[in-house]
Amino acid sequence: MKIKLGILFGGKSVEHEVSIISALQAAASIDRSKYDVVPIYMTRQNTFYTGEAAGKIESYRHGLKAVTEQCQQVLLIPANGRVELIRYPMKKLGNNLVDTLDIIFPIVHGTNVEDGALQGYLKTLGVPFVGCDVLASALGMDKYMMKCVWKEAGLPVLPCLKVTFKDYLAGPEAFLNRVEEKIGYPVIVKPVDLGSSVGVRKASDREALAGAMDYAFQFARTVLVERAVPNLKEINCSVLGDVDEAKASECEEPVAKGDDILDYTQKYMPGGSKGGSKSSGSSEGMASLSRKIPADISEEERAFVRKTAVEAFKALGCCGVSRIDFMMDSATREIWINEINTIPGSLSFYLWEPLGVSYTELLEQMINLALKRQREEAEIHYDFDTKILEGASFGGAKGSKL
Repeated sequence: MKIKLGILFGGKSVEHEVSIISALQAAASIDRSKYDVVPIYMTRQNTFYTGEAAGKIESYRHGLKAVTEQCQQVLLIPANGRVELIRYPMKKLGNNLVDTLDIIFPIVHGTNVEDGALQGYLKTLGVPFVGCDVLASALGMDKYMMKCVWKEAGLPVLPCLKVTFKDYLAGPEAFLNRVEEKIGYPVIVKPVDLGSSVGVRKASDREALAGAMDYAFQFARTVLVERAVPNLKEINCSVLGDVDEAKASECEEPVAKGDDILDYTQKYMPGGSKGGSKSSGSSEGMASLSRKIPADISEEERAFVRKTAVEAFKALGCCGVSRIDFMMDSATREIWINEINTIPGSLSFYLWEPLGVSYTELLEQMINLALKRQREEAEIHYDFDTKILEGASFGGAKGSKL
């Protein structure tokens, strides 16, 4: 009997469309001899839809509303370790059960979905789900907190400052002074909890810094400022596993224009910085980005990146597949960890293929890790008989009635 696998994607995130591409790309590589795949599209209003149209990339060419019109809205209801998809609004007569899932594979990107919020919801449902748990997901989305954990673990991170929108408005000049005193130029300004380079800018003077702060605050309420790496070479490495055992992929070197950081357009739009727009038929996601695989680094540098990537992955308590991004000063060859993507674009399958791991095999290993975690958590006791309610009383006080 096949396992019913729900692939969940979309959500209230600026990376909504990227999630759709990543998810349907993965769905096409799932071993259908083992799994019945059920697509679950999550709208920006946090409603869920399922149906044949939700699983076809062609459906999205005509707009997101067109997809929901062809699909059935459902509610997710826990059912003895599984999840039932219940028709909504419910019919007064007849069966409202649309499907029943054994495991959920969230392939989502960005705030509200990759940051632990959705993972907490799935955990509450009691269904096994693929990828990082609540805490690791939250740490992986907060660029400041992840740096704190890595610094405590003795891993190489750049100096940075963070500030909330309220505190910045109360004294913008004072904060700009702090940046100049503590970090100096040039700096990178980025929202603390977004991915795909959304809201990110480089600043080489005070005027540019002020503009970058205003821009970043359009996308988040907390902003991070960190030292920019001169002679920048970016290196990425994926990690597969959990806190017990993990292994590193091949390293890649994304190719940007000059020494600038890669922006959203370069990552996802054909034509990159040339101003091209995403074609309606594009479904390659991060796999279409211009890159060198393997990265143009020495064997010693490759070994350092792969070892550090595994250490960073375990320090955050990750599970499944993540991608750790590094920055190198190509002149001094010094390397720092930049950030982690706990659900990377295209699940970084292209970094595993050079090591002989197919996309189908990668997905299978991720699912097995989720089932392993579920078995281990089933052994934990969540009840403790204190008999505390037997003697509970409010002494007849008014207002005690619920």
